[in-house]
Amino acid sequence: MMCRTYARTEGARVVVVVVTVMVTGLLAIVAPARAQGASGPATPPEMVAAYGALADTILAAKRAEAELVRSILAATHAHAQVQLSRAQRAITAGDAKAAQAAVEALAADVGQVATEGDNAVAAVRKRLIEGGHHHNAAGEAQGLYDEGFVVVTRAAKQQLLDSSRTIGRMAAAPKADALDAEWKKVDSIYKGLTQPGK
Repeated sequence: MMCRTYARTEGARVVVVVVTVMVTGLLAIVAPARAQGASGPATPPEMVAAYGALADTILAAKRAEAELVRSILAATHAHAQVQLSRAQRAITAGDAKAAQAAVEALAADVGQVATEGDNAVAAVRKRLIEGGHHHNAAGEAQGLYDEGFVVVTRAAKQQLLDSSRTIGRMAAAPKADALDAEWKKVDSIYKGLTQPGK
């Protein structure tokens, strides 16, 4: 069996090749069964097993995607904590320029937690969506998730973006207590999104 597919990406070509090989192999299994006069419309067990293996692969990829996005969020959150510490030290030292830079970086990090990563990650998410992959399709249909989002809900995204803007407005004249209060909100949202079982 020959299959020609013109895919836009190398990943799509690999999927087409794997599926083509699986179908060819399954046809080789089915043909002898038909030749032997197998009775009934039952699907051959080998085909069911192959389909089950494909399902396992697809579901494992979905779990891996969720873990990868959680890792992106964890790294961004950790970077934000570093910026918060830099800002607090600069405020204590009276270094307005360093405090402003750290607070601006903190605001950007909080924004990236809200959007599950930066523009490079958004480009990958867009590619997945264009390929028909929606990690939270049911949640998107219910309005719980923005299109393509994996961990951050629509409500959490809005809260985090609000905190990012609030922190950004503090950059000109940051106050340690106000910064800490806003960070506690961010940290609470982050922990709620990344707790085990989510």
